[in-house]
Amino acid sequence: MGRKVQREFDERRLPDIVRRPLVNEKATRLLEEGKYTFEVATDANKYEVRAAIETLFNVKVTKVNTHTLPPRARRIGRFPGKRPQYKRAIVTLAPGNEINLFPEV
Repeated sequence: MGRKVQREFDERRLPDIVRRPLVNEKATRLLEEGKYTFEVATDANKYEVRAAIETLFNVKVTKVNTHTLPPRARRIGRFPGKRPQYKRAIVTLAPGNEINLFPEV
């Protein structure tokens, strides 16, 4: 039970897993705790998200929490529809690591 299993995944797919960082009220509040929020591919698991963040940003990830948000109802004129469903990943970095989401120009 205490044994960790090495997961295999395609390393060429890692850049496609992380779509964009999410910047909203909760994500900004979590930044102060060293937690970063990203929109990720819906079929990605926690191991792939961890590997993608560590590879793309060259940081050490300690924890990954994922959550698939339900599709939200919306209307365009008189036509009802749904917004696309997406998956959110909250990534906790090791102390001393950080990701610069807002680069200085």
